[in-house]
Amino acid sequence: MAKNWEDIVAEKRAAQRASIPQAWLLEPDKLPPTHVLDVNHVPTQCGLFTPLELEITASPVENLLSNLSGGKWSSVEVTTAFCKRAAVAHQLVNCLTEIFFHEALKKAAELDTYYKRTGKTIGPLHGLPISFKDQINVKGVETTVGYVSRVGNVAKKNAILVDILLSLGAVPYVKTNVPQTIIWEETMNNLFGRTSSPFNRSFTSAGSSGGEGSLIGFRGSPLGIDTQSLVRSIRVPAAYAGLYGLRPSYGRLPFAGIDDALDGQNSIKTVAGPLTTSIEGVKILMKSVIQQQPWLKDPLAARKPWNEEEYKLTDRKGGERLCFAIMWNDEMTLPHPPVARALEMTKSALVKAGHRVIDWKPLKHVELSRCLGDILFSGIVDDVKADIELSGEPLIEHMALEDQTPERYRKLPTKSKSAYELWQAQKRQRTLREEYLQHWNETVSSTGTGRPVDAIIAPVSPFAGTPHGKNYVYDYTNAWNVLDYPALTIPVAKVDSRVDKKVPREKFFNSRDRKVYENYNPDVWSNAPIAVQLIGRTLEEEAVIAMGEIVDSALKSTVVHFKL
Repeated sequence: MAKNWEDIVAEKRAAQRASIPQAWLLEPDKLPPTHVLDVNHVPTQCGLFTPLELEITASPVENLLSNLSGGKWSSVEVTTAFCKRAAVAHQLVNCLTEIFFHEALKKAAELDTYYKRTGKTIGPLHGLPISFKDQINVKGVETTVGYVSRVGNVAKKNAILVDILLSLGAVPYVKTNVPQTIIWEETMNNLFGRTSSPFNRSFTSAGSSGGEGSLIGFRGSPLGIDTQSLVRSIRVPAAYAGLYGLRPSYGRLPFAGIDDALDGQNSIKTVAGPLTTSIEGVKILMKSVIQQQPWLKDPLAARKPWNEEEYKLTDRKGGERLCFAIMWNDEMTLPHPPVARALEMTKSALVKAGHRVIDWKPLKHVELSRCLGDILFSGIVDDVKADIELSGEPLIEHMALEDQTPERYRKLPTKSKSAYELWQAQKRQRTLREEYLQHWNETVSSTGTGRPVDAIIAPVSPFAGTPHGKNYVYDYTNAWNVLDYPALTIPVAKVDSRVDKKVPREKFFNSRDRKVYENYNPDVWSNAPIAVQLIGRTLEEEAVIAMGEIVDSALKSTVVHFKL
């Protein structure tokens, strides 16, 4: 007799709990009560961490690699510190799916032995622990992507990206939570439950990379590999956790061997990208992987070597005087006051640094979002049913907490669209890409540099995070996914309830815009991270990273970035 899906869930969660060493479980008196929302203080107060482990887990990727390659810290020390902090993170915000600390520490010990024997590192990522979004296959580890029916689905081989990272010296140690179906905006499923933000446990960590955002935001991982499907993942989880996250154009990082939602949908392809605590970490990951020529291992990877001249902005006179365009809103939803303030702060910092900043007029963003929706729903019915019917688990129809009135957040159509209907959506997508390219090129008359706009700066979301069940606007990331533009999240500040007051409004774009406005309460949002995104042209990742460094540096020279 087949097991009831709830019994499978209970067994899986018990096995997951057992994979955390007893010594790393928080004592009841060290677990903060539910009314304590910001839990980032726990590692320094729980008594589980040594001063060295706290120093290690507070360090960005570039510092970790420097100390590892210089022999100051061993791989076992670094891996142990992040394993322990990941274990604590999971107990507080429920961010993990698969935990394989034993295998990670074994790998770390092998790297230390190699270093002691040769005096050399095995590669540029030698000894660096890296977390992976659940859908990324790691040999010998289950990949469930939030579905009960996939429990027991042990990967027989690594994703190509995992193989490359292992060859560079990385140490995989955990996989992180995703939404049921992968493609939704709240990280919640029947198998592992809901993931929360470490900055405010009543807030969502977003989706679909919410497990990664929550874990890295808590400093339980120095760098994670995430994916961006049709909607908002990588950038929104990064924004809600005060992190740097890059959504590259399709093909810059290999995707072969990664399980996917709507697998086979090729109109808006899913991409893999980094999520980390520094912009240098983004660059290190991208450059290290691309230099391994992933196109020789994944037939769909772009045959574009790392371009150092593009990174140096040689065709933009070294980035001495750039022209950025700020999209203040997308003419569908006005951002909350703290997000608008982050855009103003970014503009002020760039102007002070000697750059030109103009306004960006959004072109057909309503049509871009509709196009994405038509592609998304072309096969979602069959895709979702195929998994949930195998186990009998229900489709989650709300994201609200159990003690609140459930809010439906998805209504699946009764049937998939026809192939012809999908073709029409793809035709619209192609036309929109052509029109947006022309729109961008025409800005040459407004920049004063002799070039079109170098990059667009825009909100990542109208919210600086949201309470659970309220993360229902994703148009600010949709547009760039349809266009396949690379986009980088850059943290700016935190919500200040004294400054980010609710401003009276009488006119609204639509009923949803009014709802977004009415939901804002500066006291509820206080202390939430705020971010912006920088958008470049297709396959321009090197330039996007370089321009992101310029924006980040300008902000840091004029404002105080928040710290844990």
